[in-house]
Amino acid sequence: MVNMKSERALQNDSTTSKKVLICQSKTCSKQGAAKVLAAFEEHPVAGVTIASTVCLGQCGQGPMVLIQPEKIWYNRVLPEEVATIIDRHLQGGKPVKSMLYAKFHPQVKD
Repeated sequence: MVNMKSERALQNDSTTSKKVLICQSKTCSKQGAAKVLAAFEEHPVAGVTIASTVCLGQCGQGPMVLIQPEKIWYNRVLPEEVATIIDRHLQGGKPVKSMLYAKFHPQVKD
């Protein structure tokens, strides 16, 4: 399940440097992933593609957000937290340490 509009934008835009993947599979969907995806889509960032994706294999920790190519994972993201990820990470260049998924980023503290 990939957002085809976003995928086409990625293929046609050579300036895209980051891709934000938001899981839309069963468990993440039950945890509000559609609202998280919508929040990202409401605030486009130059050079960043937003896309829905199939299961990221972290069921029960969602909604899951994966930022590529950095391999930065955010878990249990709420729609109201998306602005912080956009401001601090996508625009500011620094992951939001307090929101990182500890399974993949165990050493971080904010």
